[in-house]
Amino acid sequence: MLTKADDYPIHQLPVPIAYAGTDRNFYDRYFFNGYSRDGEIFFAAAMGIYPHLNIIDASFCVVRNGKQYNVHASRVLGMERMDTVVGPISVEVLEPLAKLRVRCADNAYGVKGEFTFTRRAPAVEEPRFIYQTGPRTVMDYTRLTQNGTYDGWLEVEGERIELRGSEIWGTRDRSWGVRPVGQRDSQPVAPQQMPQFYWLWAPCNFEDRFSLYHINAEATGAPWNEAAVMGLAGNHEPVHMKTASSTVNYKSGSRHAKTAEVKFSDGTKNWTATFEPKWQFYMAGLGYMNPEWGHGHFKGANEVGFELFDLAQTDENQFDRNHIQAFSVVTLESDDGERHVGSGVLEQLIFGPHAPSGFKDLMDLAP
Repeated sequence: MLTKADDYPIHQLPVPIAYAGTDRNFYDRYFFNGYSRDGEIFFAAAMGIYPHLNIIDASFCVVRNGKQYNVHASRVLGMERMDTVVGPISVEVLEPLAKLRVRCADNAYGVKGEFTFTRRAPAVEEPRFIYQTGPRTVMDYTRLTQNGTYDGWLEVEGERIELRGSEIWGTRDRSWGVRPVGQRDSQPVAPQQMPQFYWLWAPCNFEDRFSLYHINAEATGAPWNEAAVMGLAGNHEPVHMKTASSTVNYKSGSRHAKTAEVKFSDGTKNWTATFEPKWQFYMAGLGYMNPEWGHGHFKGANEVGFELFDLAQTDENQFDRNHIQAFSVVTLESDDGERHVGSGVLEQLIFGPHAPSGFKDLMDLAP
């Protein structure tokens, strides 16, 4: 089947773009978050395309007055990957690797908006993520991450919020490849083992620069993917760090950070980023681990839904609320006395054993 994308010189296989190899878990995804520097304004959006499931879905979230408003949408893709509109939510590339627009049009739930992401610095290609369980490849994907500013507006229950790029920072990413989507596999690899995943992702903005850090680790604590990057705002080439590591001080009775510290070095200068989380955004609002609006779930030909999370009442230890982004004040200091204070998120998804944290079971909690 020929589609709109076939008129662009972007083919990677000797077949029309509608066909993405043979793995049913192939996906192609947009993610955005934005925040005022004090964290009083926070919003996020995401869109996923699943060619072999023939589904496209999206979510649009706003945090306001202690509540997280989540609009969800899903429809049959019809094999046309260039139609990036799902219900009221759309993503438009205005200038590749520099400027994108996200809209959530009028809907029945009182949450809408339109904002434009503009880069603060070049996009960063993260190391390829390849993760295997025994003989099975569970993940094999590439992601680019980019920090930027947002201009536009949001509206929640009749309150209009203006977004000005001088005041609103954030991060967007694009990832594509293979990871579990849609329904759970009916036959896991034998013998069955306890699920395990350790993930931190920490994109940060400062007045004149940005930093990125992530880690995926085994149950032993050994990283299977870890990297850090720092770059100056503007057109400067980002610097990939030669070493990176992190430690988390957990809140008692949870698997979420009370504070965290990331150390990295370019080989000549050593840096420490200290994270002070202030509150947390639940990634279930974007479909991650969401039992009703999970990524790639078939909801019908064209469906729109809504969820409201009261942040004060949400059980952070509920399994589908374990995946969070904690809005954080971040202090970046070098070993020669340079100091910057900014803001960012500390994304956390930690389940199963992780020896450095003292976790031994699926969801045992910090003492």
